[in-house]
Amino acid sequence: MVLDNGKRLRIFAGNANHALAEEIAAYLGLAVGEAFVGRFNNGETQVMIEESVRGTHVFIVQPTCEPVNDTIMELLIMADAVKRASAENITAVIPYYGYARQDRKTRGREPISAKLVANLLTTAGVTRVVTMDLHAGQIQGFFDIPVDHLLGVPILADYLVAKKLEDLVVVSPDLGGVTRARQLADRLHAPIAIIEKRRPMPGVAEVMNLIGSVEGKTAVIVDDIVDTAGSLTEGARAVARYGAKEVYACCTHAVLSPPAIDRIETSNIKELIVTNTIPVPAEKRTPKIKVLSTASLFGEAIIRIFGDLSVSKLFDD
Repeated sequence: MVLDNGKRLRIFAGNANHALAEEIAAYLGLAVGEAFVGRFNNGETQVMIEESVRGTHVFIVQPTCEPVNDTIMELLIMADAVKRASAENITAVIPYYGYARQDRKTRGREPISAKLVANLLTTAGVTRVVTMDLHAGQIQGFFDIPVDHLLGVPILADYLVAKKLEDLVVVSPDLGGVTRARQLADRLHAPIAIIEKRRPMPGVAEVMNLIGSVEGKTAVIVDDIVDTAGSLTEGARAVARYGAKEVYACCTHAVLSPPAIDRIETSNIKELIVTNTIPVPAEKRTPKIKVLSTASLFGEAIIRIFGDLSVSKLFDD
């Protein structure tokens, strides 16, 4: 692709979600760049960029999902490789930002790993980051380079609108998710409710109260991440106890660590709607799970970044 300013665009991908990179490239009318990303015999990451990137704007598509440390190293080494090959700009397209839940110190002698990852990306030569639904918005401030923070809510909302569900109420699984719930509720023209819970220990959540009414309504629980699905399924049971007639759930990032699939399959959640920021393998694609593509949204963002246009206008109502 060549624009009037003479710059050229290249899409490369690590091993984390090559299928999404190919979708994005196809949306742009391009092919994923030729690169080898593998391992040496001793386990070290090996990267070879097999085409010229001199003077180009390189976009590296790599969610830092499981295995998190390997995918981060792949991204860092790919960025270093194209920097040393004289790429003019390097944008890391990170649909899912690993370590995002380690964004602050909650007790003494604890790291802020999300900030460390930001520092590593910048040191490796990344000049811009594109990501989606960060667990904590303030992570954008951990970078000294531009960050474009895309929203998954429009993709989820479009799917829910197409289902023509009636008597909707959007439920935030905790007080921290109210902004996301409000964004989805505004698009669905629905009220919101909030689950008040406490965490007596890491990974354990107890529902204490429900703010708002779900009685006789179709509840849609919205969150950014579904990991082990403990909080999500407990929240679904809670809104059912408060009178919801049906429960749907939607989350941008489908981490789905064990025993998530078992919990979802035995829960009262009618459908879990997720996106492909993280690849969902065939063994996890149960009838209850619907996977939506984010390729067109990332493709549009890349077009706007490359063309020096506004990315935020993608989310104007």
